[in-house]
Amino acid sequence: MHEFGKSIIIFLDELRRSIKWLAFLVVAVTAALFLVSGDLLAFFRDHLDEKLHFFTVAGPFLAHVKVALFAALYLLMPLCMFILWKALGKPFAVTGKRLFVYVFFTCLLFYSGTLFCYLVTLPFGIKFLLSFQTEDLQAIISISRFVNFVTLFILAFGLVFELPVFMVFTVQVKLLTKRFYEKNRRYAILAIAILAAMLTPTPDVFNMALMGVPLYFLYEAGILLIRFLLPDTSASVAGDQGP
Repeated sequence: MHEFGKSIIIFLDELRRSIKWLAFLVVAVTAALFLVSGDLLAFFRDHLDEKLHFFTVAGPFLAHVKVALFAALYLLMPLCMFILWKALGKPFAVTGKRLFVYVFFTCLLFYSGTLFCYLVTLPFGIKFLLSFQTEDLQAIISISRFVNFVTLFILAFGLVFELPVFMVFTVQVKLLTKRFYEKNRRYAILAIAILAAMLTPTPDVFNMALMGVPLYFLYEAGILLIRFLLPDTSASVAGDQGP
């Protein structure tokens, strides 16, 4: 436990060194992308067969800022992942080629998750929500709420799709073991169901499944990757005391 606490301190210290200039870069890229934020907003509106409205004077301006910020984070995600993995790798001696592999596959899964959300989950979710409209009950959609909904939802999908990489990492650095993940599948299913209920746009089973099923397959893919990449990892750790 003492070693784990020491590793956390090293990780946070390494992260602190890079976070300031990363924040400056995010602000700079956001400012640049603000110039095309109108086109980006129109790109998101492709899934919405409705007009957007605003209810405060600053509403449209803030919506464009949020879209530009989302685009900046989306474009800078490889750099963000490099900084994160560099900080994570320092206390666990993950450097060089291994560090590059973690960054590469984390970014690959992140962008795969965001595309899956934009092309599959988001259209179904929005269509379901708007299906309750009638002639007497018409949607008046706030541009601010719409931007918040779409951008946060896409980012959430991208982040949860990175699950297999972090599973492999925890086993490689001996924080957890392959046996831990194999023994706790039922708890993983419960956690995935709760996460899907929180992150999907509607509470119906169909839309929850659009996130939950791929996420469970990613969990199983993580176990398979651990078996293939780390076949000799069998050391017991504190976290392997599953029921």
